[in-house]
Amino acid sequence: MKKLRILVADDHGLVRRGARALLQSRRGWRVVGEAANGRAAVEEAIELKPDVAVVDIGMPELDGVEVTRQIREAVPNTKVLVLTMHESDQMVRQALDAGASGYLLKSDLTECLLKAVKAVSEGKRFLTPKVSEIVLQGFLKTTSQHQQAKRAGARTTPRELEILRLLAEGRSNKEIAAQLGIAVRTAETHRAKIMLKLGLHSLAELIHYAMSNQIISPKETR
Repeated sequence: MKKLRILVADDHGLVRRGARALLQSRRGWRVVGEAANGRAAVEEAIELKPDVAVVDIGMPELDGVEVTRQIREAVPNTKVLVLTMHESDQMVRQALDAGASGYLLKSDLTECLLKAVKAVSEGKRFLTPKVSEIVLQGFLKTTSQHQQAKRAGARTTPRELEILRLLAEGRSNKEIAAQLGIAVRTAETHRAKIMLKLGLHSLAELIHYAMSNQIISPKETR
């Protein structure tokens, strides 16, 4: 059986050791590298090409959002799971927009880390109930925009709905292009048109829209 290769990046040694112990308790999983700052995390990811990178937000040299963005650009096959203490709707949105497949609070590490890594390694999204509630509260502040988006959704084409579902499930533009047999540029154009048509401004809003309109089920984000 192919081992799941994982990188752990956090500036606190205790957190790295705890995460390593949890992850390597799972048969077939191996922590192939650790990093104590953001720049080292990106370098390790490029060199080791792990299946999953568990990344802290508040690291020196490069923050977790920028680390996520650089890893996803340099190593597209590496899925990023953000592990942080920050309970901020804005931070969740920034992480998802940077390319993170999941967002896990450190307070939920023991209970949810294995489930989160498994989910993102399978190409799914993972948000704990607490994080989902944080995001939901942020969306409630923009209810009028979502109502407009829902009306616009009635004019969404079948192809746009298909791409919307794939985006919400965590697929990159390159992955969508390969699955649908279209050019990457075409996938990018579809994404831009979908966001404009639905009045959405971030990937987090797109995911919420897809869940609210039953385009994907909540379990597909876990």
